[in-house]
Amino acid sequence: MADLTATELLDVAAGCFVLRYPEWDVSSGVVVGADGVLVVDTRGSLGQGRRLADDVRRVAPGRPVLWVVNTHQHFDHTFGNAAFGTAVVHAHENTAAGMAAAGDRTKEQLRTDASPDETDPVITAEVVDEVLETPYRLPDVTFSSATVIDLGDRYVELVHPGRGHTDGDLVLRVPDADVVFAGDLVEQSAPPAYGPDCFPLEWASSLDLVVGMLTDNTVVVPGHGAPVDRQFVQDQRADVSDVGELIRSAYGQGMPEAEVLDGSSGWPFPTERLVDAVRRGYSRLAADAVAAGDPTTGRYPAKPPIGTPGLPLST
Repeated sequence: MADLTATELLDVAAGCFVLRYPEWDVSSGVVVGADGVLVVDTRGSLGQGRRLADDVRRVAPGRPVLWVVNTHQHFDHTFGNAAFGTAVVHAHENTAAGMAAAGDRTKEQLRTDASPDETDPVITAEVVDEVLETPYRLPDVTFSSATVIDLGDRYVELVHPGRGHTDGDLVLRVPDADVVFAGDLVEQSAPPAYGPDCFPLEWASSLDLVVGMLTDNTVVVPGHGAPVDRQFVQDQRADVSDVGELIRSAYGQGMPEAEVLDGSSGWPFPTERLVDAVRRGYSRLAADAVAAGDPTTGRYPAKPPIGTPGLPLST
């Protein structure tokens, strides 16, 4: 289609499209209904959101964008919200609660490291400036577990399968098209992103619920990269599970957190991408152990024998 700013337009099912963009390789979704258009994830700045809105008008001419859905709180999926005027923005309640703080952290990180990303020539100084100048538009409608949006002649299910990439991850299912937009619970063009707000010990169980929503023919749209199938999600779920189990094993063996990734093998993803996963996993396991009564083993401490000095003779 001529004049699109997206690097790729994919027609994945009737009335379901993917627009793929070079900045952070974000894959935005478009679902067309009788009453209007739903957009999934609005890219990483107000300017990027405006260009996405222009592309959506070319993909679905004459159809108003009435709904926007943010699959989680990160800037590359939410900073374009303000470009969509009166559209109603939907998100999980945790996403809404954390979006501004997450945006502030991103902007501070970009200000601290003001030089363009040499590993990604697309992320120029101009792109960074657009991000820094973007105002926040927070969600209008939130939910805790699941909800449905009626597009007139079809409906879209929004489901929070659990925590993983963030505490507010959601997936969208278009039942009549057998399409699922998975956000960053699934990634195709890079390994899953374990950031400072991830939940590495819960991610696999969240993907179990996602897998249960899929058929052998389901088209799964990841937050980054090209569409995938059920087998891809199952395989990535197995790798994510391995990360969680390796963290649990290292903690159980008493391995210092700083040594978990040193010279180790068996990790399914590059270890430099797992620093936050280990930190977050160790923090969670330590908290669970303290709650259970023993910060070392996670077991309840043995009850002292009756007659121990300083204790009453009966319990």
